[in-house]
Amino acid sequence: MIERELQIFASELRRLRLAADFRTGKEFAAAIGWIASKVSRIENARTLPSDDDLVTWLNSVRADEETSTRLRDQLVDIRVERDRWKQQLRHGHSDRQRDEAIAERDATRIVSVELFLVNGLVQIPAYARSVFELAAGMHATPADTDAAVRERIQRQDVLYDPSKRIEVLIGESALRYPIATVPVLRAQIDRLLNLIGLAHVRLGIVPLDALQPTITMHGFTIHDDTVIVEINHAELTVTDADDVALYNDIVDRLWDVAAEGEDARAVLMRVQRAIYPSG
Repeated sequence: MIERELQIFASELRRLRLAADFRTGKEFAAAIGWIASKVSRIENARTLPSDDDLVTWLNSVRADEETSTRLRDQLVDIRVERDRWKQQLRHGHSDRQRDEAIAERDATRIVSVELFLVNGLVQIPAYARSVFELAAGMHATPADTDAAVRERIQRQDVLYDPSKRIEVLIGESALRYPIATVPVLRAQIDRLLNLIGLAHVRLGIVPLDALQPTITMHGFTIHDDTVIVEINHAELTVTDADDVALYNDIVDRLWDVAAEGEDARAVLMRVQRAIYPSG
């Protein structure tokens, strides 16, 4: 169903381009300042345009108001259907992890914010296994757990890429949430302790006793000028400039109260003692 909707949408954009006397995608790309492959990917339904991309396209082909409104609404509907977890995970989690790796490879700035789970970029294999098993059960999707864990751990190579700026914000609540066994939680905290001071990675823990400077109801990731928001039934892709600015403001506010460096180490050690006391 989603594939057919994508093809119809792409064909409509191509029809508008031809009607505006742009006889080739290469000619159209040159006129609007894009690379030709971007036009090709959109017209062949291999990628969806962003909101801004669609506005540029519609303005360039002089689409009327009714057509523009219809196509903007259609883009929203396609994006919502595409981003449903049932659709994304229909073959399991490993494909999704490979897509994430590509997005992270292409991004210059990566920001990950999680208040209820440890962020995927810093999960240990055993913790990731618990997450994938629970998610597969919740969405009734194929459980390719071993492959998914391998792909997630391979993604973490990006943490050591000096060309990236990476920010990881974790709520203390996520460290205390018993999504895995106590030994796994303890090992996960050890992993975070070892990441403190890692070059190119800014790691922060938002303490439970800190006066919260903002409200965020869900985790999210920022790749440059795109925000990916994970909610229970779907993943939402946000490209509107004002909305992206809102998420960046949330990040800035959380950094105002987050513990970093030795302060983060103290929070992690406190939690570790609480969930797995020695002796």
